[in-house]
Amino acid sequence: MQLYFIRHGQSINNANSDSETYQEHSDPYLTMNGKQQARLLAEYLKNSQKISNPASRNLHNEYGFGFTHIYTSLMERAVETASYTARALGNIPFTAWVEIHEEGGIYAREEGERFNGLPGKPRSFFETNFPELELPTSLSEAGWWNRPFEDEIQRQPRADKVLAELLAKHGDKEGQTEERIVFVSHGGFFVRFLSAVLQLPWRQGAHGLRSWFMLHNCSISRFDFQKDYAMISYVNNTSHLPAELITG
Repeated sequence: MQLYFIRHGQSINNANSDSETYQEHSDPYLTMNGKQQARLLAEYLKNSQKISNPASRNLHNEYGFGFTHIYTSLMERAVETASYTARALGNIPFTAWVEIHEEGGIYAREEGERFNGLPGKPRSFFETNFPELELPTSLSEAGWWNRPFEDEIQRQPRADKVLAELLAKHGDKEGQTEERIVFVSHGGFFVRFLSAVLQLPWRQGAHGLRSWFMLHNCSISRFDFQKDYAMISYVNNTSHLPAELITG
């Protein structure tokens, strides 16, 4: 099984991260740059979807991707990013995976309300704007989050659970064609997921340094899972984007 982890396009929070006066949005939407990144990503993946040399190891996807499933978090920036690729590729299952959301979840950022959990977008928002997305049956008009802020202690166990569920659902099985999965998700969750795969301590580096794995908006990272090993083939590939649209 191959997993392609794609970070969402530039959000309004990303674009204003250096502003001292900007008030963060609880569920930030894509900027115009973010939408353009998502379009270019979708065009690239559509043109590279067919695998032209099935006998090759294809470690850098020089012979195509051959995606079989697309999953997205239910945060608006991720869903919109994923929708461009899902529409471009056509008849591939496009499904919400709630637990690949960004750290913290949906919560208030205003003074006095900060870290209070918020509802998140309701079912009607997704049905109206992304009708091709398969939603959880539990999602109602009350919103998809509707819980407290996700504490630090909850974050790594969530990533560990996602990895276990991914392998159970899509790991290589006898007589089954290899599945190639897309996650459209978030930078913080990527580091948690990578920590789950490699059993790394969170943000702990050598000599007292704190580690981080940089992902640019709409970058692609690839994991290969086989019977007895997990291989990271590449991280943070942005070759499909022009230099002026490489944002972090």
